Amino acid sequence: MNPSIEDPIARNRAPSNKPTRIVDVDALRAAALLLILIVNIAFFASGYSFQLVPDPAHDSWGDQAVVWLVEALFAMKAYLLFSFLFGYSFTLQLDSAARRNVDFAPRFRRRLAGLFVLGILHAVLLFHGDILTTYALLGLGLFAMRRVSVGTAVRIAVLVTGGIGFVLALAATGGVELVTDPATALAAGQRSTEALQGGLGSVIAEHVRSLPAMFGALLVQGPLAFSAFLFGYAAGRRRLLATVGENRQLLRRVQQVGYPIGLAGGVIFASGGGTANLTGLTAGVLTAPLLAAAYAASLLQFFRSDRGRRVVAVLAPAGRMSLSNYLGQSLLCVLVFTGVGLGLAGTVAPAVVILIAVAIYGVQLAVSAAWMARFQYGPMEWLLRAWTERQWPPLRAADNSPALHR
Repeated sequence: MNPSIEDPIARNRAPSNKPTRIVDVDALRAAALLLILIVNIAFFASGYSFQLVPDPAHDSWGDQAVVWLVEALFAMKAYLLFSFLFGYSFTLQLDSAARRNVDFAPRFRRRLAGLFVLGILHAVLLFHGDILTTYALLGLGLFAMRRVSVGTAVRIAVLVTGGIGFVLALAATGGVELVTDPATALAAGQRSTEALQGGLGSVIAEHVRSLPAMFGALLVQGPLAFSAFLFGYAAGRRRLLATVGENRQLLRRVQQVGYPIGLAGGVIFASGGGTANLTGLTAGVLTAPLLAAAYAASLLQFFRSDRGRRVVAVLAPAGRMSLSNYLGQSLLCVLVFTGVGLGLAGTVAPAVVILIAVAIYGVQLAVSAAWMARFQYGPMEWLLRAWTERQWPPLRAADNSPALHR
């Protein structure tokens, strides 16, 4: 057997036995964290968002413009970019296990179990829109497909995305409505906002009450995330992010296709009511992967410039501890918007909400840089690794210059 063609682990193996990090992957993951925060923070700032109706307290043209821009540019794209990186990192984990000659299967299953538990705690205590439980469950499917070819992975990803889009289009044609009674949805949004303004018990109760609706949303989000897993897996098999300079033509082609189609779909999605309207949702499902891919291609090419390398140095520490930062975003949002902290839910205009998101992200960049200068892992990454390996790994960095490559 020729391993360069048939072996998915050998294909992704670095030429040396020395562990390395691809800093562009860390930086791209950090950029995805910002986009995720910009989208998710609306669900902390108001209970109306989860009911798929606008907050009547913030319905000026300026408020609507901000919401429209977030929907058009980031909604449904941010988590796909993060999901793509999950699939890519899966191939790096396969490579690491092969390099160290350890059994990958039980370790990965333990990792997924740890993610699932963290996701349940996250959904109940901090954010009912958690994605970690979805990743944990879909990760089992990704593991089952760990030996498929690049072509097969891409074809399945395209079929899954197209299938979801087709089902949604049929539902839209049949007149199915996601918000059947706007008055009831508005009343539910008011109750949800008041619950978020309460104490810890009220917030947890609201999260638990919202879990069934969250699981319903995953019927669309889950398959799309799995498609992104497979695209990331295919990119990892080709070592795309480790050989950006050799793939400039491919990245330019992704931009040339992704931006016009993705932006057009984003406009239809946002103008059609976002996730509250099946016609707009169908357009979003079919085009969001292209726009997310165009964003990734643009960032990867930017990272190779002199200015881009300086940006990578700032972003990479946050990407190395992305799990800690993802959970930390939710914690900080709870402290800002719910009655556990400042209780600002329902009182902050969308533009200010975005500014708060940027401020939170800036704090995370600074904290991440300080933390990773001293430690090998983020705090939650360390705990998850300890559970995965069934031993406490050393936390403090042996030196301040870990092996990195581009």
